[in-house]
Amino acid sequence: MPITLERLIERHARYRGDHLAVIFADQRLGWAEFNTRVNQLANALQARGIGKDDKLATALPNSMELLVIYWATVSIGAVLVPLSPLLNAAGLVNLLNNADVSLVFLTPALMDEIDPRRDEIDNIEPRNYIQVDDARGSGSNYAAFVADSSSEPPAYPQLQQQDLFNIVYSSGTTGLPKGIMHSHLVRANYGSHFAASFRMTPESVVLHTGSIVFNGAFVTLMPCFFLGARYILHPHFDVEAMIDTIQREKVTHIMMVPAQIIALLQSPDFSQQNMQSMEMLLTIGAPLQQQYKEAVNAVIPGRFYELYGLTEGFVTILDRNDFNNQSGSVGCPPPGYDIRIVNDDGEDLGPGEIGEIVGRGPILSSGYYRQPELTRETFRDGWLYSGDLGYLDESGFLYLAGRKKELIISGGVNVYPQDIEEVAAAHELVLEVAVFGVESEKWGETPVAAVVLQTEAAIDASALMDWINERVEARFQKISAVVIVDQMPRNVAGKTLKNVLKENYLANQK
Repeated sequence: MPITLERLIERHARYRGDHLAVIFADQRLGWAEFNTRVNQLANALQARGIGKDDKLATALPNSMELLVIYWATVSIGAVLVPLSPLLNAAGLVNLLNNADVSLVFLTPALMDEIDPRRDEIDNIEPRNYIQVDDARGSGSNYAAFVADSSSEPPAYPQLQQQDLFNIVYSSGTTGLPKGIMHSHLVRANYGSHFAASFRMTPESVVLHTGSIVFNGAFVTLMPCFFLGARYILHPHFDVEAMIDTIQREKVTHIMMVPAQIIALLQSPDFSQQNMQSMEMLLTIGAPLQQQYKEAVNAVIPGRFYELYGLTEGFVTILDRNDFNNQSGSVGCPPPGYDIRIVNDDGEDLGPGEIGEIVGRGPILSSGYYRQPELTRETFRDGWLYSGDLGYLDESGFLYLAGRKKELIISGGVNVYPQDIEEVAAAHELVLEVAVFGVESEKWGETPVAAVVLQTEAAIDASALMDWINERVEARFQKISAVVIVDQMPRNVAGKTLKNVLKENYLANQK
């Protein structure tokens, strides 16, 4: 029997109907009521002619409607294409065409932006632009779209486990976004594997405070919905609202990106008492400096997890019980996953040797949508070539060294930005740091550090540069400049955009 997810919500409505399922703002739905909303939308979509293998996009902020859309899309065998509501008109038009989208849910504001360019969009009929307004404003036609739909189950399609569940576009930190394909089997494995890794149960309470349009959100969303646990979604990240919800709703599991964890540590309300219900705090999305990991673990010991992973389908997990013994590591592969470290010739490297991280496992993507050449380049003989650098210790735990494309070669020596970032982050006035390379006549490339300072901190950039250079391990790691910035540029997934920092730095040098 194939493992597919089109009947998952119906299953929970049948066996866990009265259990509280989803909370968003003042809306609190049990599984039966959530299933009713999913069915109504699914039937409306089928009445509109949307069915198996059709691509359905969203360009919406967090909302109850967005969660309903996700599961209604899956229930009729259509392919979910979650897009960022922060896209500009050109970017949205490009991705709608790239994914062959037949229907899109979007905000009235985005509709206004793309309306003059609708003749550039290939496959969407005029009636298939469905506007969803969180404020229930006059621009929304979502309510009318589902108003007359039956709450009975839709006509479920015949699905195979390799049928597409979604196309998730990469955040585009190193180039144009790529449509990464995940099957029903892959998403089911997200559900079962991550539930086991994070010790989730049907009684768990999962909070998510970031955008659910990027793949990292599915790391906790899928196991929560797979188990029929409780999912709490916030409109956006607000650290005080997050802590209040954790305390009030007895939240057990949460995932956060580094910038959110830094904000949490700065909050006066972050305490063991307020977080006592927590069983897991997972960091994901980008490297988090070791000092911040230790600060979290000091307040809520035995709850910290870290996940290193790629949307393309490979992860390592640092378990809460390995945190103290594997300091600085991002963990090891879960059962059923394999990892290698290879050099530029594809040869395996030994413990302690830095090379490209290569992995495989049961959540491996089938490739990039409509990009066969890039698929062949990234997925080779069943292995995912990550583009990330790292090394394994004698026990097989992974340590990161940065992105391969971010490697700085200074005087013929490899310089890994993360090594310098760990040193800079140890300064008491430094809140965040990102190191990137710029061209140098003398060395070929030289490191530059962009720094966000603590609130009201006062330190001269040259003095901070001297402090860092006195503490790096090798001469070739010395930075040539410090740039103090108000905040780091980030994409929707919370990742720091080093290419933007570099562009801004070079522009200011002219």
